[in-house]
Amino acid sequence: MAKDELSAGFTGTPTEPPTGARKVAKTASDAVSREANAAVVGAADHPYTATGLALTVGLAFAIGYVLGRSSVDNGRSYWR
Repeated sequence: MAKDELSAGFTGTPTEPPTGARKVAKTASDAVSREANAAVVGAADHPYTATGLALTVGLAFAIGYVLGRSSVDNGRSYWR
């Protein structure tokens, strides 16, 4: 009994490769992982450029938010 091989769950590879939606999801997650890794490496190589780019994008979003909030209907009617 003690010499029997213990099997503790799935430890191998699937017998058939993923197809359909599973294959598309795996391919997409692999691509996102590669791009995220490339962005991290690029930011590590050029920290000032990455900081400037992040601040520029943040400022652009802030300006867009302020302009969008100012265009909300505030109860006044232009056509009476």
